[in-house]
Amino acid sequence: MTTTRAPEASALERLQIIQAHESVALVGVSANPIRSSNFVASYLVRTPFRTYPVNPAYDEVLGRKSYPTLFDLPEVPDIVDVFRRHEAIPEVVDQAIEVGAKVVWLQLGLRHDEAASRAMDAGLKVVQDRCLKIEHARFSGKLHLAGFNTGVVSSRRRRPI
Repeated sequence: MTTTRAPEASALERLQIIQAHESVALVGVSANPIRSSNFVASYLVRTPFRTYPVNPAYDEVLGRKSYPTLFDLPEVPDIVDVFRRHEAIPEVVDQAIEVGAKVVWLQLGLRHDEAASRAMDAGLKVVQDRCLKIEHARFSGKLHLAGFNTGVVSSRRRRPI
């Protein structure tokens, strides 16, 4: 059985998602500071997004209460940002649909076209294989080619030393 590739969210669609939504559930986020999910979460908690760690293995991540599932959150998240293995994605997408989330965002390296199609059929927007931290930083002008804000705003080339 072949699955049709789900359509890609354009840059404009990703920008609109980031601008129009206020809460993010970080599903599968780790409390381990060397994990990429923790790095992404440490950025997102400093944005205007209301962020909710979702991982039953932890009571707390980055000083915030961690919830076992999407069903346990104090509010319906606008965006469900997924940091889980490929085989766990369909279950997370089903939970996102059931709780009434508006967006499923699969982090870098994650793609599941069947689950993405199911989410889109249920009316959710889907972003695959993109990092919410990178996209937010890029659209807000806080991303340098090295992945951080240099604080320099200039189109001039630096003179050699």
